[in-house]
Amino acid sequence: MMKKSFFTMLMLAALLTTSCKKQQQGLPEADNRHAVITVAPQSAELQTTYPVTLKGVQDVEIRPKVSGFITRIYVQEGQTVGRGQVLFTIDSEQFRTAVRQASEAVNSARQQINVVNSNIATAELTLQNKKMLFEKQIISEFEYRTSQNQVNSLKAQLGAAQAQLGAAQAQLAAARDNLSFCTVTSPASGVIGMLPLKVGALVGPSMAAPFTTVSDVSQVYAYFSMTEKQLLEMSRGGIASLGESLKQMPPVSLKLADGTTYSEKGKIDAVGGIIDSNTGSVQMRATFPNSQRLLRSGGSANIIMPVFASQAILVPQSATTEIQDKKFVFVLGKDNKVTSTEIKVESQNDGKNYVVTGGLKAGDRIVVEGVQNLKNGQEIKPITPAEADKMRKQAAKDVKDGKLPIEM
Repeated sequence: MMKKSFFTMLMLAALLTTSCKKQQQGLPEADNRHAVITVAPQSAELQTTYPVTLKGVQDVEIRPKVSGFITRIYVQEGQTVGRGQVLFTIDSEQFRTAVRQASEAVNSARQQINVVNSNIATAELTLQNKKMLFEKQIISEFEYRTSQNQVNSLKAQLGAAQAQLGAAQAQLAAARDNLSFCTVTSPASGVIGMLPLKVGALVGPSMAAPFTTVSDVSQVYAYFSMTEKQLLEMSRGGIASLGESLKQMPPVSLKLADGTTYSEKGKIDAVGGIIDSNTGSVQMRATFPNSQRLLRSGGSANIIMPVFASQAILVPQSATTEIQDKKFVFVLGKDNKVTSTEIKVESQNDGKNYVVTGGLKAGDRIVVEGVQNLKNGQEIKPITPAEADKMRKQAAKDVKDGKLPIEM
């Protein structure tokens, strides 16, 4: 029992000795020095990002105009095709038969017209003779009128035959169109989408899903949404001057899904004319060239939009605190005491700085480091950011060299 108590006291003594040494060799407590800057108006180029959906200039769904079985497919998925290039063919036998039947109907109608025309010519010659005989009172008026009625009847037959020919010609044109529709070509240049159907599959105009899609991605549209407030801030003059604002806007960049920046710049060239009452946003569109076909329709990315501010007051985001969606900074008074002050900022920012629209004025001094530990009315020792950086570097060097400050 005595040995156990003695051992316990020995361990406590060792712990106390170690604790004292660590206290002597540890870093000193904070000395209340904080980096402070004086805000002043300046020109700034900020960046803001918006998620976008990429679409080709044209995304054309390929659907056959006639029903039938696929006999051959001439393209592959992902292949680049030109306008008018054959994509696939449909069994055409029934449509060739329809063309032959329609051609026969046209020929038959033409023959009928020829017969009627011949009969009309004979009837008109007979009518002329009977007219002469009627004028000489050799035949009766009834006989003359009968000959005249026969000519009129034949002319009516000619009209019916011509109408029949027109209908037969229309049927022939439709049959020829249907036959041509058996060869499906691309309506635009672009890239072939997926080909879920194979040779032998039955296709038709009423099929639920398209046979495939041809995407013209020579240029790509990037669609994104912007709030009404952001739109007004961007236009700097309201909707009336938005068109001019779009023309004067600098090129925009595109950050791809893998985090890389697309090599070619784009241009914002369209804005929706209606603000969505449910979301309070408006649709925007930027156009990017796509000569290397790197961008694909249906892809996602983020558009990087430069925002220029002149005579703007900028504050580092690290110098702010946020309470209930309100932003605050600590303003340093002449007595070196800080006051928590609410500021208004633009929604667009570069991720590092805020553009202040209210709450600060040129010449105000604000704390830019260690604001999370400050309290309203606290007195501090202001230093410059350069002095704070120098102190950090010296402290890091001391730690590396093992020269920790000793608390006196």
